Amino acid sequence: VQLQASGGGLVQPGGYLRLSCAASGSIHSIHAMGWYRRVPDNTRELVASIASDGSANYADSVKGRFTISRDNPKNTNYLQMNSLKPEDSAVYYCNAAIARSGDYPNFRVYWGQGTLVTVSS
Repeated sequence: VQLQASGGGLVQPGGYLRLSCAASGSIHSIHAMGWYRRVPDNTRELVASIASDGSANYADSVKGRFTISRDNPKNTNYLQMNSLKPEDSAVYYCNAAIARSGDYPNFRVYWGQGTLVTVSS
């Protein structure tokens, strides 16, 4: 099982980006999916998460600006980031709780590689 993150880049303040995270491999089912970012003290903070039923949670700092969604048949989730601010600059990581085929209901957390978001004029 692998997670592939994409969509990062350089954008001006007030701009937008859409991150994608696609899971591939021998997958039975995916529970929660989410995005974290590495902050200056080198810890990862939760940006947004979405459960299998579509319910979502957001960090207070991104509420009203970011929207997380998922396409279950494609095993993919998306993070639409609008009104970006310089303080949103970070490496963003996606993760997902996945049960592999033949291993259900044992869910394990998988991480994708980071994708860099830079918000600067």
